[in-house]
Amino acid sequence: MTISSPSSRPSENTPAAPRGRVWLEISLGRLRANLRRIRAAVAPCQVIAVLKANAYGLGVLPIAEALAAEGGMAGFAVAEPREALQLLHLGRPVQILGGMLPEELPATVAAGIIHPIISVEIAQAISAEAVLQGRRVECHIKLDTGMGRLGLLARDAVPVIRTIARLPNLDLKGIYSHFPVAYRAGEDYTLGQVALFKGIVAALAAEGIRFEKIHIANSDGINNFPAAAQPPFNYVRTGINLHGSFDVEGLRALRLESVLELKSRLIAVRDLPAGTAMGYGLTHTLRRDTRVGVVAAGYADGLPLALSNRGCLLVGNELCPVLGRISMDYTSVSLEPVPGAQVGDEVICLGGAGVKAITVDSWAQLKNTHPYEIICSFGSRVERRYVA
Repeated sequence: MTISSPSSRPSENTPAAPRGRVWLEISLGRLRANLRRIRAAVAPCQVIAVLKANAYGLGVLPIAEALAAEGGMAGFAVAEPREALQLLHLGRPVQILGGMLPEELPATVAAGIIHPIISVEIAQAISAEAVLQGRRVECHIKLDTGMGRLGLLARDAVPVIRTIARLPNLDLKGIYSHFPVAYRAGEDYTLGQVALFKGIVAALAAEGIRFEKIHIANSDGINNFPAAAQPPFNYVRTGINLHGSFDVEGLRALRLESVLELKSRLIAVRDLPAGTAMGYGLTHTLRRDTRVGVVAAGYADGLPLALSNRGCLLVGNELCPVLGRISMDYTSVSLEPVPGAQVGDEVICLGGAGVKAITVDSWAQLKNTHPYEIICSFGSRVERRYVA
């Protein structure tokens, strides 16, 4: 069964709008299977699914609904209030991982969202709003153990948390931190973060300040640092691993499957003579008469410019080299490996199976970036289609 992203319905006498020329096919079955594998790998830790940035561009509501239906998940984590509010109807805990602005608190406190505490000042603001509304708010303390971005500095953590713990209407149920280089397996820096975090948790416990939810492992941490899923840690957070992707560095301890394929169609097939210069900048010249296909997808749809004259797309399960520079809307490929290709044939830009598969990791390496950027780069006109 395929479910397309929502669109307006035509009237009875209006022809249906054409399907998208470029679409992202997302397997909810593989998504659920990845969750099961992650859950089994970290047991008895519980799993928090990170769905920020519209589930990394894949479409947050279908992804969240599939994960909620699968069960065995502790809740969702996002980056900011609007992302959190749209998930509340699923009846699972929703946590904001980053910072908060004071003007956001009336809505988030009223909604029962789990709040991050990154400073005394925001803790005081959350407390004041909770008192005003007559509510008790679940909060998680964020420690900066080495990310250098947000959170209480480790050197100040114990006395600052001692102060925060005295504020009214705050339920300090969790404490967490984040890894910046957990993709480097065995990295002493990350092991130092684990040790520092555990020391702070122990020091607070000695003062009678204990937490029900303790987490530091992200997707990279789950794969590369088993200690981050062992006591005192009892929760982990995973985002990109749910999609079957990994960082280009580090181990791949989990056997996960990619949930996505980016597809398009051939919009033209042409026989071009030797000497024809191809595309903007004329960066490729045909050395011989060549059958060329034009694919209705370009960098506006998420194809990296780095594929120009270097990458391949799959036509008829054959790898067809990209010719010239990728355009905003189109990509030219050699059809020599599949001379029978015709206009309208399906093209796999990203995905496929076996040794010819074009992976998220391969695009990331070609672009000298990481898989997160690749997954987040699919354009707004790319139709999201969900398959069971």
